[in-house]
Amino acid sequence: MTRIKSLDQLTSKRDELKSNLSRLDDPKNAGKKVQIKVAMATCGIASGARSIKDFLTAELRKRNIPSVITQTGCMGYCYAEPTIEVKLPGQEAIIFGHVNTDKADEIIEKYIKKGEFTEGVIPRNYSTIE
Repeated sequence: MTRIKSLDQLTSKRDELKSNLSRLDDPKNAGKKVQIKVAMATCGIASGARSIKDFLTAELRKRNIPSVITQTGCMGYCYAEPTIEVKLPGQEAIIFGHVNTDKADEIIEKYIKKGEFTEGVIPRNYSTIE
């Protein structure tokens, strides 16, 4: 992480962070965006989830794919870390395991852009409580 050494750098960093937060603060459009949760409990972080989250954030922004990327705690799939949950607009969430940057790129290209499944899907072992 770069040290901030001037007021201009601080202001620039503040504006960047505000811009990133504004993507999360728009509840009207949340259902129209790809929503990704990155499991970042201790086992996820130890397996490299932070770099996966950073990669996804950068790549989806570069490719102009409207998305919201958040981190979550343990999903219960410690054996398959790093894990991510991807929810396309109007569809059920899908969980992918053993995600590295190559797999994350494949998920973006095949699943997010084209709706095609890729290897690494983990069957859900939970249901939502309504």
